[in-house]
Amino acid sequence: MSLLVTHARLITIPAGTADPGYIEDGWMLIEDGRIAAIGSGTPDATADETLDVAGAFVAPGFVSSHSHLFTSGLRGLGVADTLYGWCDAMLGTTAHMTPEQLYWSTLHGSLDFLSNGVTTAYNFTDPLQAWESMVDGKRTGTAGIRGIEYHYRQADGTLDAGIRFVDASGMDVTVGSSDEVFDRFAAEVAHTRAMDTDYALGSSIMGQVQWSPHPEAAEFEVEAMRRYGVTNQAHFLESPEAVEHQQSKFALYRDAGALGLGLMFGHFIQTTPEIIAESVAGGASMSWQPASNGRLASGVALVPEMLEMGMKVGVGLDDQACTDVSDPWQNMRMGIYMQRARTKDPLSMMPELMLRLHTLGGAEIMGVDDRVGSLEVGKFADFVVVDPRMPDVGPLWHPVRSYVLAMSPRNLKAVYVGGRLVSENGVSTNPLAAEASAKVHELPAAVIPLRGHPH
Repeated sequence: MSLLVTHARLITIPAGTADPGYIEDGWMLIEDGRIAAIGSGTPDATADETLDVAGAFVAPGFVSSHSHLFTSGLRGLGVADTLYGWCDAMLGTTAHMTPEQLYWSTLHGSLDFLSNGVTTAYNFTDPLQAWESMVDGKRTGTAGIRGIEYHYRQADGTLDAGIRFVDASGMDVTVGSSDEVFDRFAAEVAHTRAMDTDYALGSSIMGQVQWSPHPEAAEFEVEAMRRYGVTNQAHFLESPEAVEHQQSKFALYRDAGALGLGLMFGHFIQTTPEIIAESVAGGASMSWQPASNGRLASGVALVPEMLEMGMKVGVGLDDQACTDVSDPWQNMRMGIYMQRARTKDPLSMMPELMLRLHTLGGAEIMGVDDRVGSLEVGKFADFVVVDPRMPDVGPLWHPVRSYVLAMSPRNLKAVYVGGRLVSENGVSTNPLAAEASAKVHELPAAVIPLRGHPH
């Protein structure tokens, strides 16, 4: 099966340059789900099917380098709270949900991402150890452990949605012997690695050192990274509470040797120049979530400074429960405006850079940039069709900047994964979409009697 996209305002985001790779009248040939050729003007190729986009933008599907797709049925919770209170509202609710409910919520969240133009996600699954409230910046580690099916069904929901993903699971090192901890994690990794590798792009650790009471949590995670060849993204230095305690945990990762093994810091707000410098020297990267950092009053990450120091940065949408809408354009604009307001310098975050961070940049820190994140020959044909005339935004004085600053999901006409249409005008083509919606709408009636209303 081949597809020829014609008359496109192509934004390719090529690797190895800051140039956005804009082609005014571009075409793209797709064969067997991958990009076979790109050009301008009259195509020198034919295909089984032609998609004439008539001057619409065609750009890479967004990459979310930090996501919690199981939260799609939990929007609007903890609005009056910072991180820990919001976690009590949200994760205190999932503590009463079954594996099947998590399956449908994850599927719903994945389809929501796809319908908003996000085609690849680093996905944190809800851990096997149920949520416990934070006390002085850490958990007690005494909550019970859920069955392995709880993770399996979340991974299954992501796969069944048809989104590409890296599956991240917590090691829950406070429950069981060392052998039991590694056996649980190995089973989670094996489940994901048995899936279609065109969609399940890899396994990773949901780093838990930040809030774990276990003194050797970092050593456990580093051993798993080495033993199973997985990456690790740690929620780190996020909340404005217990900052000194949070910062003290950096040495645990550093001394365990995690920085050079694919460690990503998620959020990374309450940091210091010294911590940034050591992270860069060690080879760690960072995932930035502008919308959720604003929603939870967490603060503004020093992203321009990190980039200047040589840190690799990707952008994530986080989740529906702390951003409420899965809108990558809103996420980009919030990031640009936050940094400009903080630095009082418009050059501190330009639209072209922001777009790169939310596509190829995310793919780079996840280690999947050889397959996704840009429109380049050989990569998966994951792209969005965005029409600047529906609704009409007027002249495109600078097309790429207008794409970032003036577009929104209302301009998003179609989303393709591997050259296959997965959403059109916000409506999913997935045959499970209607059932997923129905199942998610059943959650309040099922959960509220068990825990009360999660304000």
